[in-house]
Amino acid sequence: MKKYSPYLLAAILTAFGLLTLFLSTSVIFDLFGIRAKEGNYVLFVVWSNFISSFLYLLSAYGFAKSKRWTTTLLGISTIILTAAFIGLKIHANSGGIYETKTIGAMIFRIAVTLVYAIIAFFTINKQLNKNYNE
Repeated sequence: MKKYSPYLLAAILTAFGLLTLFLSTSVIFDLFGIRAKEGNYVLFVVWSNFISSFLYLLSAYGFAKSKRWTTTLLGISTIILTAAFIGLKIHANSGGIYETKTIGAMIFRIAVTLVYAIIAFFTINKQLNKNYNE
């Protein structure tokens, strides 16, 4: 099972990245009427998700190939999403309009990204260090 876990993690992250890419692109470029369905979206949050979607897809490749930079990409994505979340809180506290579901979605996305970064650190980096020291 351990042999297949990087591929399983990569497949899940790929699906998450593709879904994120589709949804954020649809809002940014007003495809398929999704922009209207999203309601009061906050554009910088959508852009942070868009950027993170590419980082997810690259990280999925990194998981499959056990690349050391996978942790770095996921860490960068976590920072981008956290900064967008802080910006969202500032936007909300200053009276800006937003959907309340966005807060929950951002917390979920940050948590998933952080968990993946931690998994990458403890699997890929530790494995590569072990192989290097042998």
